[in-house]
Amino acid sequence: RSQVFSRRGKNQFREETAPRGCDPMAMAPAAGGTGAHQFLTAALSQRGPSALSYAEDAKWLIRNHLLALADAFPSLRLRAAQPQFTTHNDAGRLLLQAIGTIPILHAGASYNLPAVVWLPERYPRCPPLVFLSPTRGMVVKPHHPLVVDHRRSGSGLIAVDAPCLRSWVFPSSNLLDLVRSLARLFGLDPPLLAAAEEDAAAAEIYRRDAAAMACADADALHAASEAEVDALFAVQAELRLRGRAVADGALREAGEEVEKLERRLQDLTVAAYAMEDWVAGNARTVSAADDGGGDAAGRFRPADVVSRQKLECAAMDLAIEDTIYALDKAVQEGAVPLDGYLRSVRVLAREQFFQRALCSKLCS
Repeated sequence: RSQVFSRRGKNQFREETAPRGCDPMAMAPAAGGTGAHQFLTAALSQRGPSALSYAEDAKWLIRNHLLALADAFPSLRLRAAQPQFTTHNDAGRLLLQAIGTIPILHAGASYNLPAVVWLPERYPRCPPLVFLSPTRGMVVKPHHPLVVDHRRSGSGLIAVDAPCLRSWVFPSSNLLDLVRSLARLFGLDPPLLAAAEEDAAAAEIYRRDAAAMACADADALHAASEAEVDALFAVQAELRLRGRAVADGALREAGEEVEKLERRLQDLTVAAYAMEDWVAGNARTVSAADDGGGDAAGRFRPADVVSRQKLECAAMDLAIEDTIYALDKAVQEGAVPLDGYLRSVRVLAREQFFQRALCSKLCS
């Protein structure tokens, strides 16, 4: 059973020969990029018997169309030759062609259609001529809607008859859009098929390539896994070092805190012993005061003259404060006249000021 043609790219094209007197530069094949620029510049600038059969006002547009095609489809080579199948207008003419393969995408797989695109003498006012060039082992799909199912002039080429060719309009149509449309249409319904033996060989090659790709992917995955494991080990070692550093720092800080607490405990213990000694030393004095009777004020005795003066100043200050408070209450109740209240408060305030000044001086 026939299947879609092989992807091995065994494209064979019949070589064209230049007419005598033709410039070799005009016959040189060219790929995309700088080579295509140089080839077209040299070919379109030829004069005399080796000149291309195009109108002078159309050469610049032809050059732009072919450069765009060569840049987008590097698998198509540009060359100049005499076509083996000719119309009355193209007989014996030197024309440009793009020969090679047109990549298509069918059922998720990429294929290469061997094709030849000729630019007739009246191009771009008329559409180009597109032919399929099936290699040995390829067959034309029967009743395909886009091809004319017969060989032209014994050249082995299959003419293409697509809607994009029939709808060619100058100057809006161009070569690049045409080839892209053909690639899209052929991807939906490939016009060339491969014989069963060709397909079996292609399947074997595909299986071998798939196995090689699977091995390569497995090796790449293994290498990536090893790199990831190595990176994780490095991170683990770094985390271990950081964890050890953090633990050592925490232990060191805890030890320093324990030492501080121990010193504080010793200080408090010494202070407690001192307090116990002081309580024991003053217990007898307090007991004697309790046994001797008397008022509570007599039980607190200053240790020296300065302490006694401080105590007297504080007592006087508080007494004056209480007296002023009592006078305020008396004025509010009407028991003391206002003028007498003011005189008394003025005298008490002056005395309170002196007592506070003396107390401040004694404290300093």
